[in-house]
Amino acid sequence: MKKSLNNLFAIFTGLFLTTLAYAENIQFSANSMTGKVGSTSDSTTLTGEAYVLTDSMELSADEITLSGKDFRYIEATGAIKGLIKDTEMDFSAEKLKYDRVTKLAELSNNVSLTDKKNNVSAKAQMIEYNQQTEVAVMQIEVELKQKDNICSGAYAIYKKNEQLLELSGNSQIKQNNDTFRAQEITLNMETQEISLDGRVKGSITEEAKSKDKAKEEKPKEEGPEDE
Repeated sequence: MKKSLNNLFAIFTGLFLTTLAYAENIQFSANSMTGKVGSTSDSTTLTGEAYVLTDSMELSADEITLSGKDFRYIEATGAIKGLIKDTEMDFSAEKLKYDRVTKLAELSNNVSLTDKKNNVSAKAQMIEYNQQTEVAVMQIEVELKQKDNICSGAYAIYKKNEQLLELSGNSQIKQNNDTFRAQEITLNMETQEISLDGRVKGSITEEAKSKDKAKEEKPKEEGPEDE
């Protein structure tokens, strides 16, 4: 049941007070809105083309709920798309939970996360992203792409600031035609250095290197002799 105008005014007031509590403004829109006001917490649910904009995040989904004291928590479901402005991270998923105080986002079900600044894209069934530390923890069917690297595993930690990726559980990295497998793999995305640990396997294609070597060894054509 939709709330009365007085209650809706109270909800809008609560959203305005959120600006005071976290120094962060909230704007929103949707096809419909329901809400409740309590003594310790408020709750507002936006349904149908729901959209929320804060100073640090832009979010759209089929349904978005703002709850907790000063609307600390944001939950979303269905066709979620968003942008974390501070860290330039795009994301999509089917479920999201976000804490505006701890800046921790929990994404689940067909999750995509893109680091626009470093041209890194990742997919997994679950990703937990800490906006303060800029670390993403990924689980289940993990795949991450960067430059010529296609990385996969059951579990991964992506450290954005250090440009470091740690893989475990059926870990694999493909670099063009080369493949590296191990229980644990660490990739330095800046230097492209790879560290392998536990049941290490790999295959390296020498074709490209052989072609380069052949070019180097090919004798130069002699020009006309000096008279």
